[in-house]
Amino acid sequence: MRQEHRAGERLFVDYAGQTAPIIDRSTGEIRQAQIFVAVLGASSYTFAEATWSQKLPDWLGSHVRCFAFLGGTSQILVPDNLRSGVSKAHRYEPDINPSYRDLAEHYGVAVLPARSRKPKDKAKVEVGVQVVERWILAVLRNRQFFSLGELNNAIALLLDRLNHKPFKKLPGSRRSAFEALDQPALQGLPEHPYVYAEWKKVRVHIDYHVEVDGHFYSVPYPLVRHQLEVRLTAQTVECFHANQRVASHLRSLHKGRHTTQTEHMPKSHREHAEWTPQRLIRWAEQTGPNTAGVIAYILERRIHPQHGFRACLGILRLSKQHSEARLEAACQRALALGACSYKSLESILRQGLERLPLAQQNLPLLPDEHINLRGPGYYH
Repeated sequence: MRQEHRAGERLFVDYAGQTAPIIDRSTGEIRQAQIFVAVLGASSYTFAEATWSQKLPDWLGSHVRCFAFLGGTSQILVPDNLRSGVSKAHRYEPDINPSYRDLAEHYGVAVLPARSRKPKDKAKVEVGVQVVERWILAVLRNRQFFSLGELNNAIALLLDRLNHKPFKKLPGSRRSAFEALDQPALQGLPEHPYVYAEWKKVRVHIDYHVEVDGHFYSVPYPLVRHQLEVRLTAQTVECFHANQRVASHLRSLHKGRHTTQTEHMPKSHREHAEWTPQRLIRWAEQTGPNTAGVIAYILERRIHPQHGFRACLGILRLSKQHSEARLEAACQRALALGACSYKSLESILRQGLERLPLAQQNLPLLPDEHINLRGPGYYH
């Protein structure tokens, strides 16, 4: 059946079967460049460029440059079932690659892949590939290129000539048909071009972090053990759950480290993370200067102040059992005795020693009579 293409409706995209050699100046190694081809349905206006591969970054980059070349976008993209475009081919509901879908949403176009092994579904680009091979690649076959940019400059010159070449059986050229038909019907480009992004599926660890390229990023803690989709760009990491963005971070290249946002932490973890020597001393000052002095004494004598956090918190909690006034008095005695530890303060408060005047601080704390005390008469 002869296909009728409405203006600005479809852009057919594919890779040519023929490649172009590029020579490495330093080693002499020859590397084959892939040729991306795009053809508009109504005018047959053609775009072509060379890329190093058919992988996802090159595939999406070629689309971005093609839209810039056209100055707009069609309503529908018709790719082949290339893995970079279609994750899983299906006659009725093919699975579009998430990154390709992301690009399509950014430009406001629909992706309608050709059916598998049905080249007539994309006959326009099949013919466009043949034309590019005959009028561009064949012309360049005897030239040597030493960089991708050099090859693309040569392709651009021949591409302009191809689009201005008169049709054999129709009036005008691809360029004139484009200006009359497709160009007025194209959708405008967004304010910013698409930024390449990859999508990955990850599972939230028990510490409410997900691992991406060896770095760990936090997500809200209720999502522990849930599976998320992560969108990666060169600068950002975005986490999605049920199609809703739940976290966003600047991307880090430091493997084995963590990027954590406070609001993602449970309340108990946030409080623990806020513990610092200065915070504990300020907290102790609310009880009194002697309590603050004991806390500072403990923290200053630790190589790592964090090792004293538990003892300090235990001391501060003694005020709940014995009152702040008694704790302040006990800390005054502990400072005088040089016995600044949780166990010493607990002993002072349990025995009520904070009520004794400091003049009696040298009196023995042990009772006079005890089964384990021998007494002076034992030695006579």
